[in-house]
Amino acid sequence: MSGAGVETGRGSFLRVGLLLLGAVAALIGLVLFFGGNRFAPHVIAETYFSESVQGLEVGAQVRFRGVSIGRVSAILLARSAYATQSPFDLRLSSSRLVMVRYRLDPEQIGGISANMPNAVPLGLRAKLASQGLTGLTYLELDFVDPAQNPPMSVPWRPRDLYIPSVPSTIAQVQDAAQRFLARLDQIDLVAIAAALQALLGELRDQFHSGDAEQALAQTTATLRTVQIAIAAADLPGLAAELRASSSAVRDLAQGQQTRALLAATASAANRLAATADRLPPLVAALTRTAQRTDATAADVQQSLAPTLRDIRAAAANLRDTSEALRRDPAQILFGAPPPARPAR
Repeated sequence: MSGAGVETGRGSFLRVGLLLLGAVAALIGLVLFFGGNRFAPHVIAETYFSESVQGLEVGAQVRFRGVSIGRVSAILLARSAYATQSPFDLRLSSSRLVMVRYRLDPEQIGGISANMPNAVPLGLRAKLASQGLTGLTYLELDFVDPAQNPPMSVPWRPRDLYIPSVPSTIAQVQDAAQRFLARLDQIDLVAIAAALQALLGELRDQFHSGDAEQALAQTTATLRTVQIAIAAADLPGLAAELRASSSAVRDLAQGQQTRALLAATASAANRLAATADRLPPLVAALTRTAQRTDATAADVQQSLAPTLRDIRAAAANLRDTSEALRRDPAQILFGAPPPARPAR
C-alpha cells in the first residue's frame, strides 16, 4: 500500500508540473502574440509638440498619408526624459514640450527607413490628426514646405530619430482665432458704434430737413413731368405710325416700280460706263485736231504777214494823198503845184 501511495503522489506531481509548464508556455505565447512587434525589427522615432496631445494614447496608429506604418509607444514630458541634458526652466519653451515616441515598421515604409534622416530636411513632419467622426487621434506623417515649417531646435541631443512637428489643423484654427480676437480687442467698438450713430443721425437730418429732401422733391417733380410728357406723346400711337411707315417703305422698296427704276438706273450706269470707256480716244482725237489747227493758223499768219504790210503801206500812201488833197484840192485838176521859188 505504501508503494502504491508513492506512485500516486509522483503522478500527481507530474501532472501539476505539466500543467505549470503549459500555463507558462501559454503565457509566453500570449506575450509574443500581443507584443510580437516589440521584438520585430523597427525604427524608433520621437517628436516634440508644443500643443496639447489630448486624445492621443499609447498604441495609437502612426500613418503616412493615410497608410498605417507604426504605433505610438510612449507619451511623456520631454524634460522628464532629458532632465540630465537640459536645465529645467519653465521660461524656456523646451521645458514645456511633450515628447511622443513611436515605432515605425520597416516593411511598411520600405526603403525610406534608411533615408529617414535625409527626409527631414526635405520637409518630413509629424502632426496630430483626428479620424473621421469617431474623433480618434493618431499621428500623421507627411511632407510639407520646409521653409515655412522649420524644425524646432531643442537644447538636447535626441536619442532616437528626430522628426519635427507642425501644428495640427485644430491648433492652427485656434491660433488664427486667438490672433483675430487679439486684433478685435484692439478695435474701439464703442467709438465706432458712436460714430455710426452720429452718422445715421446726420443722414436722418439731411433727409428730413436738408438738401437731400429738396433733391428728392425735385426728383419726384421731374418724374411726374416725365410721366406727363410720355402720356402726352402717345408713345403707342407713335410706335404704330412708325410700324406703318416702315411697312410702307418696305412695300415701296419691294414694289415693281422701284425694281424697274433700279433696273433702269443699272442700265444707265452700264451705258455711262461704256461711254466713259470711249472718252479717252475721243479726247486724244480732239487734242490732235487742236494741234493741227494751231499749225494751220501759224501757216496762215505767215502768209498774211506780207499782205498786211502792203495794206499798211497803201493805207499810209492813201492817208498822205488825202492830206495833200485837203491842203490843195486843185491838185486833182492841175496836178502838183510848182516848186517853191527860192527867196531873194
